[in-house]
Amino acid sequence: MNNTESASFRAGEAKGQTQEKGNQLLSKAGDAAQSAKEGLQEAGSQAKAKAQGAADAVRDAVNSK
Repeated sequence: MNNTESASFRAGEAKGQTQEKGNQLLSKAGDAAQSAKEGLQEAGSQAKAKAQGAADAVRDAVNSK
């Protein structure tokens, strides 16, 4: 293998490694986004349940008078 072929091979190898690293980072970012989405959905569900509980308590207090 001459110098040109060797340099071309190394460049191709580096490109492949860079693409793989990019794919790994994108995958991790996607996983983090999904986790954040699920956490926000859970927080929203909890807030909704608390609001419903508060509304029920107010309704019960008004109806008991």
